[in-house]
Amino acid sequence: MRKFENNVQMIKYKVLKEVSRFAMEGKLHENLGNIPDIVLADPNTRNRCCIYKERAIVTERVNLAIGGDKNNSNIIEVLESACDECPIDRFTITEACRGCLAHRCSEVCPVGAIFHVGQRAYINQEKCIECGRCRDACQYNAISDVMRPCRGACPTKALSIDENRKVVIDNDKCIQCGICIIQCPFGALMDKSFVIDVIELLKNEKEETHVYAVIAPAIASQFTEVKIEKMISAIKKLGFHDVVEAALGADMVALHEAHEFKDTIKEKEFMTTSCCPSFVEYIKKEYPTLLDHVSSTVSPMIAISRLIKKTDPMAKVVFIGPCTAKKAEIQKEDIKGSTDYVLTFEELCAMIDAAEINVEECEEDVLNNASFFGRIFARSGGVTQAVSHIIEEEGMNVELNPVCCDGIKECDKALKLAKLGRVQGNFIEGMTCIGGCIGGAASLHHGSKDKKEVDKYGEKALEKKIKDALRVFEMNDIDLHTTHK
Repeated sequence: MRKFENNVQMIKYKVLKEVSRFAMEGKLHENLGNIPDIVLADPNTRNRCCIYKERAIVTERVNLAIGGDKNNSNIIEVLESACDECPIDRFTITEACRGCLAHRCSEVCPVGAIFHVGQRAYINQEKCIECGRCRDACQYNAISDVMRPCRGACPTKALSIDENRKVVIDNDKCIQCGICIIQCPFGALMDKSFVIDVIELLKNEKEETHVYAVIAPAIASQFTEVKIEKMISAIKKLGFHDVVEAALGADMVALHEAHEFKDTIKEKEFMTTSCCPSFVEYIKKEYPTLLDHVSSTVSPMIAISRLIKKTDPMAKVVFIGPCTAKKAEIQKEDIKGSTDYVLTFEELCAMIDAAEINVEECEEDVLNNASFFGRIFARSGGVTQAVSHIIEEEGMNVELNPVCCDGIKECDKALKLAKLGRVQGNFIEGMTCIGGCIGGAASLHHGSKDKKEVDKYGEKALEKKIKDALRVFEMNDIDLHTTHK
């Protein structure tokens, strides 16, 4: 039995597993209506007011598991049936209110939402615009602030509440980092899945099509109960032609980005990394004037996908990792067609169990090689170490002064300083998730990760240096540039 952090994650897994199972059997469409009853067969999975609401929510989850709203470009969607449990009135006057004479709370309110009756202040929630000025003005700290977890976590304020008190995503602001998925305690947000497309691709694999799985180096922090070599074997049993490490793409990126840094740093003054798609989107939407400072190098996922397709013209590529934003990245105009589909570790787990593959009983398979530095891309600081390694190894006459940002708050701080012309270094490594990719929204567990697991994974690499890992590949005609469109 798999262990889950909470019921939200367990139900999501069960839905993905049943959808995968029926798709593998070729019986999905006639069984779509049966999945809610299968998932909710165990009374311990029921947490809502009634079974009818439970079924409605699971039905929505099934819809997202088979691709969701095709007209919505956002990877993350709202489960409307699940979104109705959070308190809406963000600011509330508590019993700590002393009924003072100054009335600073009402004086500072820009919309006249605060009124006084007797010795108490009250908030007219119909007028309140949730600006928070009353809370800041009260000297007794008598005004509580209860923001919805999803809204409080969103770094770009992309979530709002509609007239039906449901959460709404502003696609123009959303960077699809997936933190809202983790933070919503009712599981009212979920990423679309392309597991059906991948299963159909695997089922139809013929001599003219080879389906490759590209695994993110963050896998080192995921399936820690078994050897990675056994996971490689299990993935191949799903029908993949081969399993390739995204870390090899990271080696390509580190080499390319180091040269880009050397060639452009005098002109740019500073450069940011580009391997984290939600970090790049954050810059585009919050700091557009800094976009020219973003590295024009593609992400490791795109780099390795292009290498695979150059090596094997019959290749189709499926990236597997912990990131929801990767599902959005492959849809970008200037890189579309490089990676065909993206699966998360959650979806991989569901597929393996649906196929009844016992990972512990699988034989150990050989990992395609990548360097130590390519593999540590999975954690915060890894990109910097890799680029620094190339600069040192090639004796480049350039000084790397890095600012490693672990999580979106640190990213925002560094970008604010950069916008003000007070950047503290010349190379900003941006990772939206705390810990780096190992903290991705689609991880199997979201607690603190041991970064040492990534380093241990890196130490297993046969090649310690990036150039040694890449020496057998011809990469001169592989395009590693992107315009971030």
